Amino acid sequence: MRSSRILRNGLLGLLGLIFSSAVLAHGGAAGTDTDQCKFELEKDHWIHYTAYQPNAYPAEEFCGNIPDTNTLTQLVFDYQDQRYRGMAIEFEVTKEPEGKRVFFQAAEKHKSGTVILNLPQGVQEAGKHLIHITLLQDNGERLDAHMSFKAGAGQPTSKASYGLYALVLFAGLYIFYLSNAGFKRKVDEMIGKAKEI
Repeated sequence: MRSSRILRNGLLGLLGLIFSSAVLAHGGAAGTDTDQCKFELEKDHWIHYTAYQPNAYPAEEFCGNIPDTNTLTQLVFDYQDQRYRGMAIEFEVTKEPEGKRVFFQAAEKHKSGTVILNLPQGVQEAGKHLIHITLLQDNGERLDAHMSFKAGAGQPTSKASYGLYALVLFAGLYIFYLSNAGFKRKVDEMIGKAKEI
């Protein structure tokens, strides 16, 4: 009885951790940064990037892998530094390795600190693409940053999702074990035989 209670409490604790928003948070702890979705325009000055495909995947965010081609794609850039709000920034997306231009937005200032680039048909070809961001400084210098993404590979199920599915399946079997006397008896017999070996 005591071991089943310990197992049940452990399982509930594990489920709590898995569904905790702190565990699923994006980024890192103080002093570290694991956010792969950003551009460093200048040393320690960043622009964060997120891609969306609202028609195909309404509740999903993407970064390095965009699942579909030929569908509305929104590239959203958030300035993490106030100083960029007063500077003109140019955006371009190219298909690599050819360097063929897919999208271009001339340099302009974005006082809100957020830029949404709408690509109504998304990117047309699957494969590697490059986002070019050019900061036009007041002295006439151009400061460039680049970030690549892959388009058209579909949305794979992550290993974390498989683990979550396995955990939910295990939790369902455990609940069935506790609530069904016949199933519990068979499992206990199998465990007893395994212990004898």
